[in-house]
Amino acid sequence: MEELSGRDARRIALAAQGFGRAHPPTAGRSRLEAVLRRLRVLQIDSVNVFERSHYLPHFARLGPYDRSALDRLLLDPAGDRVEYWAHEAAFVPKADLGLFAFRMAAYRSKYAAELAGSRALAAVLLAEIADRGPLAASEVEQEPSVRQGPWWGWSDTKRTLELLFRTGDLVSAGRRGFERRYGLPEQVLGGPIEPVPKEDAVRELVRRSAIAHGVAALPDLADYHRLRSDDTAAAVRDLEDAGELVPVRVAGWTQGGGRPLKAWRHADAVPPARLRAAAVLSPFDPVVWQRDRALRLFGFHYRISIYTPAPQREHGYYVLPVLVDDRLVGRVDLKSDRRGGRLLVQTAFTEASEPEAVAERLAPVLHDAAAWQGLDAVEVVGVGDLAPALAAALRAG
Repeated sequence: MEELSGRDARRIALAAQGFGRAHPPTAGRSRLEAVLRRLRVLQIDSVNVFERSHYLPHFARLGPYDRSALDRLLLDPAGDRVEYWAHEAAFVPKADLGLFAFRMAAYRSKYAAELAGSRALAAVLLAEIADRGPLAASEVEQEPSVRQGPWWGWSDTKRTLELLFRTGDLVSAGRRGFERRYGLPEQVLGGPIEPVPKEDAVRELVRRSAIAHGVAALPDLADYHRLRSDDTAAAVRDLEDAGELVPVRVAGWTQGGGRPLKAWRHADAVPPARLRAAAVLSPFDPVVWQRDRALRLFGFHYRISIYTPAPQREHGYYVLPVLVDDRLVGRVDLKSDRRGGRLLVQTAFTEASEPEAVAERLAPVLHDAAAWQGLDAVEVVGVGDLAPALAAALRAG
């Protein structure tokens, strides 16, 4: 059994995610596409207190870039990206939709009663989109939105469009503002979704998860595309037999009773001798989106606090982990004060014993982040054990 140190596991994982390379002077289309190919899925979230989450993984890996260039790659209906529930809601290649046909079938079964109840409305909406082309919900709905259970106050029209989107009867066709537009598969893809048999699809998704992780335990491999554990385990056996996954034992990775946790390294993943990086990570970056893995890899206990009542928040509202080299060394709560032209550091905490060293590496990242957001200054306005050192480093910078 191959043995890996915790440091080697961290470096393998971060290198697999595209960290450890110098930021390019200009991050053009080819570099943006390279990050998309590496991640395969780019999670979407609407929170915009600092910046929407799907813009942040590229910034973490490339530094400042033209967000409109990424928009053209992600949102152009004639491009090669669409949205689907591939992790949570995420951008994926159009060519990958067939890999999720088994999930579309599962949604069709799960929501059978709701689909039956909205059959007449669904027929009207499909006919309207067939006649007019891709549309956003606001372009066809007439009834007011009223909060109803888990559908976040959506109208009947919006709920039905989302059901048809989940089942693959509709696909995403860019966005109108930040509002999803829906089209028929033939309008967006040029034809129907070509389903991949479930066993083959799961194996391919686990293969991609293994490449994106570098080194991973079974829960990691399952979580990347939100797969069932038993389906993932079967795919892992196939990939191990094929020599694509190598069983490893990672120091400190344990399960119940202190037993070693089974893990695998992708055959092409090797630990770089040195990994230099400095970044703030989106709460929905693949490096940290599975919180148990973040704890196992980095010893970093992380919870986003946007859904936590204010009196119970420990580190702030929109808390971003701070990556320095191969460790998560702190967390900052950032807010873009667009009216005042400032990037506000509302809290800053360190996991390390030397806050000055963390602040020295973090300050240039925040200066870059402010410039990327079109803001004139960075200002530490809140508390935390990193705040004084960070304020000093920002002034010095």
